[in-house]
Amino acid sequence: MSVAVNGNASSSGWQGQYYHIDQVLDRPGPRTDPSFLAGDGVKDFLRNQCKILVIGAGGLGCEILANLALSGFKDIHVIDMDTIDISNLNRQFLFRPKDVGNPKATVAAEFVMNRVPGVKVTPYYGKIQDKDEDYYMQFNLVICGLDSVEARRWINATLVNMVDPENPESLKPLIDGGTEGFKGQARVILPTITSCYECSLDMLNKQTAFPICTIANTPRLPEHCIEWASVLEWPRVFKDKKMDTDDPEHINWLYNTASKRAKEFNIEGVTWSLTQGVVKNIIPAIASTNAIIAASCCNEAFKIATSSAAYLNNYFMLIGTEGVYSYTFEHEKRDDCPVCGGQTMDITISRDWTVDRLIEMLVERQDIQIKKPSLSTPTKQIYFQAPPQLEEATRPNLEKKLSELVDDGGEMTVTATSLPFSLSIRVKYT
Repeated sequence: MSVAVNGNASSSGWQGQYYHIDQVLDRPGPRTDPSFLAGDGVKDFLRNQCKILVIGAGGLGCEILANLALSGFKDIHVIDMDTIDISNLNRQFLFRPKDVGNPKATVAAEFVMNRVPGVKVTPYYGKIQDKDEDYYMQFNLVICGLDSVEARRWINATLVNMVDPENPESLKPLIDGGTEGFKGQARVILPTITSCYECSLDMLNKQTAFPICTIANTPRLPEHCIEWASVLEWPRVFKDKKMDTDDPEHINWLYNTASKRAKEFNIEGVTWSLTQGVVKNIIPAIASTNAIIAASCCNEAFKIATSSAAYLNNYFMLIGTEGVYSYTFEHEKRDDCPVCGGQTMDITISRDWTVDRLIEMLVERQDIQIKKPSLSTPTKQIYFQAPPQLEEATRPNLEKKLSELVDDGGEMTVTATSLPFSLSIRVKYT
C-alpha cells in the first residue's frame, strides 16, 4: 500500500489515505464477527481510540510499525533497548547510515511519522522491564517483534498476571512474531484464555546455557568449555573489562581459551563458529521472512481491533527452507504451565540424585528453559546462585542427595534472573 506524501488524495482516483482500508470497514463481510459495527464507528475506534504497543524495533519491528501505520492505527507506541548498528541496515529499512549509533525506537518513530501523516508514534528507548503494569494497562493490543526468549517470557507473564476476571479491559491480547532464517511464526495469545508463550517453550530450539557448577567442575561438551571461558575466565583475567561479542579479538581469545580447556578434558568440537554461536546466540535474519511474519502479526492486530474478520486461533507457522509452506493450528494450554496453569509442576527423580544433578536437569528441560536456577523450600535454602556470600554458604549442598534435604512429595521454589516468575515444583522419588 502506498500513501500520498502529503496525506491527501491524488487526482488519479486515490480517494483518501485509507481508501483501501475503508473498503473492509464500510460493510460486513462473510467472515465478519457478529459484533462488527461497520462504518464510521469502527474507523473512529481504529484511528482515534485504539492504542497499540510494539515491542522491538529491529527486523520485525520496522516492518510491523510501517504496516500498522498504513493500516490505520494512529496511536502507536514502540519500545526497544538497542541502538542502530551498521549491520542492521540491510533489512531494517527505517534506518539509514546517518542513524548508526542512535536508538532504534526513536529513529523508527520519527521515520514513520514523517512518511505517514497523522500517525503518532511514541518511542521509549529502554527495557520492557522498566515499565510497570499501569503502563501496559493503557494499551488495547501488544505486538512483539523480539529476538529474545527471556523478554517474551517476561511480557507474557506480565500480561497474564494483569488479568482481572472482574475487569474485561485488563485482558490485553498479545500477538507474537518470530523468525529464524527462512522459518517464522506468528501467534495470538489471549492471556488466561488461550495457551500462553510459556506453554510452548518445548517447541524452541535447545538453549546453550549450562549450570555454573557443571562448566566449572565437570565439563562434558564443547559448549561447557566455551561458557567456562566467557562466564568464568574472562572476568577473572580481565576484571571489569566488558566483553564485546562483536570484537574478533575477544572471540579469538574465547576460542583459544575454550580450546585449551577442551583439550584438558579430552573434549572435541570447539570451533570458532560454535564459540560465536554460544556467546552471541547467532540467528540468521532474512528480510523476506520478516516481511511475511510482520504482515501476519499486523493482519491479526487489525482483525482483533476491528472485528472485521475472525482472528487466528492461534498459531501460524511458515517454513521457507524448501519452497514455501505454511500451516495453522491451535496450540493447547498446558495444565501444568507455571504462568497460565497455576499448578505445581511434578518432577520424578531418583533418590540418589544430587542437588547438582537436579539443577542440570532443570537447565536442560525444554519446557522450563531456565538459566542458573536457585532452589529453596519454605524452611530451607538449598542452593543460591547469588549473592556470592549465599552461593558460598549453600555450595556444599550441591554434592548432597536431594532426598536428604527435601522429603518425598515436598515442594521447592525455583527462581532465576532469567525467569520472570517463581516456579513451584513437587519432588517425587523413585
